[in-house]
Amino acid sequence: MLLSIDPLNKDHAQSFDQLFGSAGKAMIGMTPLEARGDRPLQMTLEDQLRALVFFHLQEHTSAQHLLQVLQEDDFARSKIAPEKGIRKSSFSEATNSRGLEQFMYVFKNLQAQAEKFYQAITPILEIL
Repeated sequence: MLLSIDPLNKDHAQSFDQLFGSAGKAMIGMTPLEARGDRPLQMTLEDQLRALVFFHLQEHTSAQHLLQVLQEDDFARSKIAPEKGIRKSSFSEATNSRGLEQFMYVFKNLQAQAEKFYQAITPILEIL
């Protein structure tokens, strides 16, 4: 059975895109993620980040629950899941064994973005 958060209200997609936009900017210039063997990657780093953000926003109880939602939910299937879908073994391999260098790059860039934002609004906050 296919599900959707709210098929008539696309605000959730807009909100996710807005939230994820900063992460997308933080990935600019990042070393590409490469497969370690002969098998091609099943998930890009962007796919991983989207899944992790969605996992925490929706407060999923397990990776299995997230994978089920990625298959059944319209929004998750179109905005979060890799184009060809993802199997449990590929998801586990992706999230447990690769991308540390790239995640650190994204984290440092997100931290720099937050610092610039904070510096920009500090004078406004001091007035309040």
